Amino acid sequence: METLIEDFLLHCGHERGQSPRTVKTYAAILGRFALWAQPRGVTEWKQVELSLLRDFIGFERERPAKSEGRGRRRRGPLSTESVYLSISALRAFYKYAEREGFVSGNPAQHLSLPRRWKRLPKGLSHEEIKRLLAPPVEPDAHRLCDHALLELAYASGLRLSELCGIRMEQLHLDAGFVSVIGKGNKERVVPAGRAAIGAIHRYLNEGRPKLVHPRTPAQVFLSHRGGKMSPVTMWRRVRNAVRRAGIERTVTPHMLRHSFATHLLEHGADLRVIQELLGHASIATTEVYTHVTDQRLKDVHRKYHPRP
Repeated sequence: METLIEDFLLHCGHERGQSPRTVKTYAAILGRFALWAQPRGVTEWKQVELSLLRDFIGFERERPAKSEGRGRRRRGPLSTESVYLSISALRAFYKYAEREGFVSGNPAQHLSLPRRWKRLPKGLSHEEIKRLLAPPVEPDAHRLCDHALLELAYASGLRLSELCGIRMEQLHLDAGFVSVIGKGNKERVVPAGRAAIGAIHRYLNEGRPKLVHPRTPAQVFLSHRGGKMSPVTMWRRVRNAVRRAGIERTVTPHMLRHSFATHLLEHGADLRVIQELLGHASIATTEVYTHVTDQRLKDVHRKYHPRP
């Protein structure tokens, strides 16, 4: 069973261009299923029936999940989102296996996906953005790096993985844009804006040269040791910048992306343009921001209307 899983994962990564994170998630889910199924007498994928898949999903629903970023387990069953991913992985796997002739049928196609609860994305207010993006009081190399990445995150709405991966050759500052490799290995061009370009120029001239060493990679944003900045490190740098700005709530790098989209929409930007800037494959993904602005309108109305 493991060999076919490996073939499928290679197909996802190399032919479908799916992200390493998606491939890793699929690998974990399919590996769990294989380990769960073998004591039940299943040694080949063609032996799997719909009833067995449903039993496994029931097992998944009750499986305690690990707390993100920690080794501890949290109480309670898996979230609906995690169950959704498990079913999606099985459906994608069996679709591939049937198409390639490894199985004669696709029992996973009859698994029903749970309804996903759409959480409204949280963003920052204009005042919080102003405080967070204020020029550093102590402009050492690390603070200049933090300021540049925060400015770019808000100016261009980049994902955390895109910020970590962006390389020097992807900066086209004189032309006013950056090119990024997003989900599905798709490249898109995103404007940067004067403030972000200025912060990046200053970092490249005054900060980055102090961090580089002979083995420094071509990534723009570097760690304290001059290596590629990991997502965890970037998350911590953002958290520390938030504290310095006196913002007393949790702010993640992704919230800057949400703020980028929400503020554009509030100021009249076309939803299709925002979709292209964010790199969303479907307009339905972008439409969640219309609900955010609708909620803001309701809040303003409730606060200021004489008869709310």
